[in-house]
Amino acid sequence: MYRLLRLFAIAHFVILHSACTDEKTPHADTEKQHAVNSMILTDSNLTLLPSVKARILLIEEALKKSKPVLLLEHTDSTQAMAQALALNDAKFCENLFDKQSRQAFRNEIFNVYPARPQEIQVANQHGKVYKVEMYNYALNMSTTALIDVKEKKVISVNNTPQTQPDITPALKDLAIQIAIHHPEVTKALGYKPNEQQALMANTKTALNNTRCERSLHLCVAPTFTQGDRALWVIVDLTDFKIVGIRWTNTGKEQTVKRVSEKQLKFDKIMECYCKQITALNKDGWKLNYVITTSDGLRISEVFYKDQLLVNNAKVVDWHVNYSNTEGFGYSDAVGCPEFSQSAVVAVSEPRVSDIIDHGTKIGFALEQNFSSAQWPQPCNYNYLQRFEFYLDGRFRTAVASLGRGCGNNGTYRPVIRINFAGNEQQFAQWNGKQWANWQNEQWVLQDFKSTFTAEGYVYKVSTSQQTGFYVEPARGQFKDGGRGDHAYTYVSKLHPQTDEGENDLVTIGPCCNTNFEQGPEKFLNQESLQNGQIIFWYVPQIKNDDTKGHEYCWAESYLENGVYKTHVYPCIAGPMFIPYGYK
Repeated sequence: MYRLLRLFAIAHFVILHSACTDEKTPHADTEKQHAVNSMILTDSNLTLLPSVKARILLIEEALKKSKPVLLLEHTDSTQAMAQALALNDAKFCENLFDKQSRQAFRNEIFNVYPARPQEIQVANQHGKVYKVEMYNYALNMSTTALIDVKEKKVISVNNTPQTQPDITPALKDLAIQIAIHHPEVTKALGYKPNEQQALMANTKTALNNTRCERSLHLCVAPTFTQGDRALWVIVDLTDFKIVGIRWTNTGKEQTVKRVSEKQLKFDKIMECYCKQITALNKDGWKLNYVITTSDGLRISEVFYKDQLLVNNAKVVDWHVNYSNTEGFGYSDAVGCPEFSQSAVVAVSEPRVSDIIDHGTKIGFALEQNFSSAQWPQPCNYNYLQRFEFYLDGRFRTAVASLGRGCGNNGTYRPVIRINFAGNEQQFAQWNGKQWANWQNEQWVLQDFKSTFTAEGYVYKVSTSQQTGFYVEPARGQFKDGGRGDHAYTYVSKLHPQTDEGENDLVTIGPCCNTNFEQGPEKFLNQESLQNGQIIFWYVPQIKNDDTKGHEYCWAESYLENGVYKTHVYPCIAGPMFIPYGYK
C-alpha cells in the first residue's frame, strides 16, 4: 500500500525570505433548505445605495465615449500604458459595439498585471509583458491581450465567449454593499452584517431560474456564516440585483483564530515561483513548473529518460456546486497570491516528496496547496494539486479538496488540462473488445456503462511514432482514499493561436452545471482529430461528506493539548498515465 504520508500535508506558514533556494520543508440534494425564497431588488431600492448610484453614473458616462469601456482604476504608470495600448488595438476593441445597431456594449477592464513566465514563453517574447483582461457584459465574453510595454505593441488578442475574468476589488466591494444593506439579508441573519463578515465575495457563482444561471450574468455570492449554516447572498453585478438568498449546512463550527491572508508574507512565492520558472531534475525525470495567475501549478517540458512526454499540464478551474436543483455554488480560480482576485491562493512553496510503497521508493510527487485565509472555518477552501512521477515512467495528475467549503452537500469538479507531446496524435477509447479511435472532437462520461481493459484502462493517447499512454481513471484502486473520478473527458484539437488554454485561462465554466457543460465543451466543434496535436481535458466529480466515520472533502478543528489542530479528510481524484512504446 502506498504510504503517501505527505500527500495531505498542509502548508506551514513560514517567514519568507528573499533567497529562492529550495527548503525541505452527481447525487440527489439532501441539504435542509430554510424558509428563504428567491427575491429581487427593485429599481427604487437600488437608487438608495450611493455605491450603486455612483456605479450607474460611471457606466452611463462610459457608454457615451468613442470607446465605451470602464477603465481599471488605481493603476500605476505601466498598467495604465498597457491598458491604453490594448484599447488602441483594433482587434481588442472589435466587440465594443453591436455590429447591426452600432449601439455601445457595456465593457470593463477587470485586470492588468504582469504576464506570467509561461505566457511570455508561449508568446515567444522577451522583456516586459503585461496581460489586460476586459469583460463584455452584453456578450458575456472575455477579451485578453498580451502587451509588450517596452516595445509599446500588442503581441496577441483572444476572445473567449461565455467566460468571465476575476472581478475587480471595486466590484467585490459593491457586491458586499448590496448584500449587507438589503433588509431580507438582515431578516434572514437576525442582524445587519458588516463588510468584514462577508466571505467569498469575489468568487463567481450561479443560480438556476435567474440570469445568473449558467453564468449568463456576472454574479458573485457574498456569504455569511452563522453557527452550522451559511447564508449565500447571490448578487447579480450585471443588473445590480440580489437574485436570491440560500442557506447551506456547514457542519459544526469551531471558533478558531486563523492567520489572515494579509498577515502572510507572500514575497518568496511571488518572486521565486510565480515570476520565475523552476526546473526539477529527479529520478530520471526533468520538468519545469510555475505557479500561474489563475490556473494553479503548471508543469511543462516534462521529460522521462530524455524523451519529451508532456508539453504542459495544469488545473484550469474548480467548480463547486451545492444544489443539483437550484444550481448555486462557486467557480474558483487558484493561483498566485498577488495579481489575482481569487479567494483561494498559493499559501506555500511547492513541495517535492518521495512516494514510498512497502518501504521502497517508487517515485516522487510535486505538490502545491491553495487555501482561503481562514481555512478550515466554514466557507473557506483548501485545494491540493499533486503531480506524481514514478520510476517506471508512469505519471499521475491528481487533485484534492481538503474541505471544508461552504456546505456539507457539495460536488467538486476540477478542470484538468493536459497537452501531450508528439505529432499526429490519436485518441482511442476501449469498447470492450478493441481500441476505437475518435475521429472528431467530442466528450464522454465515465459511468457504469464504461468498459475497461483487464488492466483498468479506458482511453489511449498515441502518436505516429507508435508511442503514447494508456489512461487509467481512479476508481479507488490507488489506495489513497479516493472514491473514484466519475469524470467527464473531453478531447479537442490544439490551436495555440486562439489560446485554448496554452496561456492562463479565465474561469471557463459555470460552477453548477451537473452535465457535461463544465467549460471544455466550448472548444469542441466536431473538428477532425487527425493530423495534429490534441488537448486532453478531464473533469472528475467528487461529492463531499461530513457523516461521522465517512468524512470526505472535509476538515474539522479539534483541541489537542490545549491548542486547536485540523483533521483533514481529503478527497483525491485524477487519472494515471501509463506509457508504452518508449525505449
